[in-house]
Amino acid sequence: MLFNHISTRNLRGDAFGGVTAAVIALPMALAFGVASGAGAAAGLWAAVIIGLVAALFGGTPTLISEPTGPMTVVFTSVILSFTATAPDRETALAMAFTVVILAGLFQILFGVFRLGRYVTQMPYTVISGFMSGIGIILVILQLAPFLGQASPKGGVIGTLSQLPQLLSGVRPYELILALITVAILWFTPARLKKVCPPQLLALVIGTLLSLTLFSAAGLRTIPDFQAEFPSLRMPIFAADQWRLMVIDGAVLGMLGCIDALLTSVVADSLTRTEHNSNKELVGQGLANIASGLFGGLPGAGATMGTVVNIQAGGRSALSGVVRAVILMLVILLAAPLVSTIPLAVLAGIALKVGIDIIDWDFLRRAHHLSLKAALITYGVIALTVLVDLIAAVGIGVFVANVLTIDRMSALQSKRVKTISTADDDVELSGEEQQLLDQAGGKVLLFQLAGPMIFGVAKTIAREHNAISNCNAVVFDLSEVTHLGVTASLALENAIKEALEVGRRVHLVLLPGGARNRLEKLKLLERIPQEQISEDRLEALRSAVAGLPA
Repeated sequence: MLFNHISTRNLRGDAFGGVTAAVIALPMALAFGVASGAGAAAGLWAAVIIGLVAALFGGTPTLISEPTGPMTVVFTSVILSFTATAPDRETALAMAFTVVILAGLFQILFGVFRLGRYVTQMPYTVISGFMSGIGIILVILQLAPFLGQASPKGGVIGTLSQLPQLLSGVRPYELILALITVAILWFTPARLKKVCPPQLLALVIGTLLSLTLFSAAGLRTIPDFQAEFPSLRMPIFAADQWRLMVIDGAVLGMLGCIDALLTSVVADSLTRTEHNSNKELVGQGLANIASGLFGGLPGAGATMGTVVNIQAGGRSALSGVVRAVILMLVILLAAPLVSTIPLAVLAGIALKVGIDIIDWDFLRRAHHLSLKAALITYGVIALTVLVDLIAAVGIGVFVANVLTIDRMSALQSKRVKTISTADDDVELSGEEQQLLDQAGGKVLLFQLAGPMIFGVAKTIAREHNAISNCNAVVFDLSEVTHLGVTASLALENAIKEALEVGRRVHLVLLPGGARNRLEKLKLLERIPQEQISEDRLEALRSAVAGLPA
């Protein structure tokens, strides 16, 4: 089906869900637009475009899509990198919006090739560290506007290096306004939150204070923008920057996939439904392409908006459409009022979002769960904040996978055994035990079980090298569920060496993966067919019968 699930059976609930989600989206879109450096209009129109397109073509009926904190942080770094090299700001922004389009194309490819279920299969330590790092970056980038000053060049490192100057030049009224904003977001009573979202409450109260008590302070506000539909922006590729643009697009696309699908899982748990992950990725890709073409921020499924939508009664994609239409009307009708909103208030909202993105719950417990897990998490945080987002994810996933493979290999290595007597800790039938005892150590049972991944290859070689005086070896692969290429090559070497020194080799193989692998290696051609069987007892009988008198 081309479109998302849109139903008219729940008009009242979907209408309430859309209205409530729109109310929350307005201050967040403004904050993210200003925080990114692309401007308030880029954030507002992105909230409309992404929300509408993703609602129409996505695969999660109740998902609300819009600019999110993680996507904004990555996009901000993209803008900063192009601003440093492009001839002017307009070209830098055009290249950044092209990256948004590329991100959408990558998301569509992920969906078309049905990679949705693989996207979120990253170790939680890496996801937690990456998201926490993004939260810290968002907090750091808001320090300058929080203190009433323009953001210094150089992103995170530039802000940290200029922190003494920022503190010495603080503008008290803007700092007070930002602190009031954070206090409202933090301490709004739960009963009041049900009536009015704290983000909107902080936006309204902060703006009213700036127009009354702080009217003479000369507070910095959002620059004016026209109340009109955004114009089409054609993609721009720079010959010397295209590789960076493609890489940034892939990172942004992957992050958007993770963000959206994790939120879809939350929506499923609240509505007791099941989303279509691949269709959702296609919808998210189309949404980001549309946003980039019209100069909007990238976006993804937003947890806060989605939860509020569901709690207000939203059950189909109609709520997302309603939300987009309401936001569009607000932008077109109330644009002049936006220019009265102080930047300090938006900095307070964005800073609180950054604090909320940090995975405090896991960070408090990580070192209790596993020292290795804690080191990976903290390492990814440090790399994300101080080095590079791509390096953080790449190194984090590599280290986590290496440690996992090492652990799995150690466990699987215990299932590689050489048995020459019935005294070993192996389940053998009475007749099998009798046959091994009768052979007097001249027949060796080489048993493998479970998935044999590449980490087990060294164990296979070590166990085989330990073989000394025997006339026949029975390689029992009847319980092998998976035989990897590296493990199969190690097994091939063990069998070849046994044959070269004159030992009789018997194989116990069942039809399936392990047998197919050995057939492709042409290993079965080296062993007489009467010495290949599907029954271990039969193989042991044959091995004992073949012993010299």
